[in-house]
Amino acid sequence: MKKLGLCLLSVVFLVSCDTIGIFEKNSFFKEHSWSSTVKPSFTFAITDTSSLYQIYAIIRHEDSYRYNNCWLNITTVAPNDTAKSQQVNLLLADNKKGWLGTGMDDIFDHRIRLTRSPQKLKAGNYTFTLQQIMREDPLSGVLNVGIRIEKVLP
Repeated sequence: MKKLGLCLLSVVFLVSCDTIGIFEKNSFFKEHSWSSTVKPSFTFAITDTSSLYQIYAIIRHEDSYRYNNCWLNITTVAPNDTAKSQQVNLLLADNKKGWLGTGMDDIFDHRIRLTRSPQKLKAGNYTFTLQQIMREDPLSGVLNVGIRIEKVLP
């Protein structure tokens, strides 16, 4: 009876989700410091072109991180396309709430959507390269950064 209840609970949980994570990868910084010369790169393949996708930046930092934000230069290479770069300001905290991500002890995780709305993606390999472009270099208090791709369910 317990197994049946656990299975039903799992099904309800899965049905209630409106996205499925299809790719997430992070790059870790040993010294908890991110130099602008270190440019983590993440490659993933899209095969389902009928679905919509959300793209997120992932950042994990210590409570000692000194800023409310993090400026990134994100370079994207789509299948059969040239590299496109954009500067993105990731908001990590505000003066009312403090850190906006989830935290445990002195570590905070942020999953920040890079796309305004779900996107159709072409079939093939995509590569995202992240570079921090803050005034402080190296940027201390950063544990890791990454990219997450989620398929939006109908």
